Amino acid sequence: MKRIITATALSAAAGLVACAMPEPELPTGEALFMQNCASCHGAGGKGDGPMAAGLPRPPADLTRLRASNEPFPAVHVMSYIDGYFRQGDPNQVMPEFSERFTGPTLHVDTGDGILTPTPQPLVALSDYLETLQEG
Repeated sequence: MKRIITATALSAAAGLVACAMPEPELPTGEALFMQNCASCHGAGGKGDGPMAAGLPRPPADLTRLRASNEPFPAVHVMSYIDGYFRQGDPNQVMPEFSERFTGPTLHVDTGDGILTPTPQPLVALSDYLETLQEG
């Protein structure tokens, strides 16, 4: 009987320790942008990064992704970054980031009312790009 009580107490203690451990901190959208995008798109997202001059075409100005008086096209932006819309395009300059932006997922309504599991880093980056919008 004493063994069962000890095993139960140890099991409960292990469960409490697991619950008390903080989840790993995920990078912010801004940090992801600075690490993966700023070299071409520039720190402000205008397409003027240090590597832009060496590319076959200028990088997009990411401050102008939203049309005037329209909502930010988050689903399109995430699909473009991920590479979904660009798969197999031989003229593509921007790399596909589907392998880089993985991790825990969030459920995102992609416009059809269906919640789609989407990697949190991709959502965070899209949310950050929305803050850069001008006009």
